[in-house]
Amino acid sequence: MERRPRSFYVLAAFFGLFVLFLYGPTITIGILSFQGEGGGLTFPMRGVSLHWFRDLFQEQAVGDIWGAFRRSFALGLMVMITTVVVSVMAGLAFRKRFAGSGLLFYLAIASLVIPSILISLGVGLIFNQLGLKIHWATSGFGSQLTWTLPFGLLIMFAVFNRFDKSYEEAARDQGATAWQTIRYVVLPIIAPSLLGVALFGFTLSYDEFARTLLTAGSYNTLPLEIFGMTTNVTTPVIYALGTLTTVFSFLIIGAFLFTVWFMAKRRARHGSDAGKGV
Repeated sequence: MERRPRSFYVLAAFFGLFVLFLYGPTITIGILSFQGEGGGLTFPMRGVSLHWFRDLFQEQAVGDIWGAFRRSFALGLMVMITTVVVSVMAGLAFRKRFAGSGLLFYLAIASLVIPSILISLGVGLIFNQLGLKIHWATSGFGSQLTWTLPFGLLIMFAVFNRFDKSYEEAARDQGATAWQTIRYVVLPIIAPSLLGVALFGFTLSYDEFARTLLTAGSYNTLPLEIFGMTTNVTTPVIYALGTLTTVFSFLIIGAFLFTVWFMAKRRARHGSDAGKGV
């Protein structure tokens, strides 16, 4: 058996430290969320229990946790749908060159390099100048789109750059209209990428803090609520909330991955059935 070089073990150790640094804080919070009833925010643990998870479902004196969760979830869905729709439309539009397309592209992704807090401040100032009410569903929604749309655009541009146009030509040769070609040919082919854009849109919105800080108005989203809790909560209930939030995020990712797997399996089955028919 060939012996591995020393560089392999060095790189493996470096990667192990990277994974530990990446997930260590999350694992630590998960462990501390199971503190006993008399436990605090640090080690050593004083027993093991589900007390702080049960406490989450009691009436909290520290804030509106579940109201913040509902707002973050609704805002995430709004941002997700908008990001998918606009990204697909932009991807289709940029398949053909037009005057100013390069400038428009760079303007669309420029917000990625602007500090998030400045975006939040700018959106808040614009709403104030226009006499509009600052609210998580309006100004907060707009500021978060400046974060999610560039990612969606970059993904869809890459997808359409590699898209085989012969499929569309074949559909048109069979008499399909432009809308039928998009609906029955283009969208099914790029469906996995659309799910990726949707996942990006929802998760980036769900945990976004800086761009929502000055645009959420009087009602906090979940990240803002958690940040507020760090200044006045001295029990592991905040760790329990963090653990549940992390589990919810993984469930969302798992649901999207299952959907992609199911669609790929269904497409493969339909392809084999069509082959048998031939």
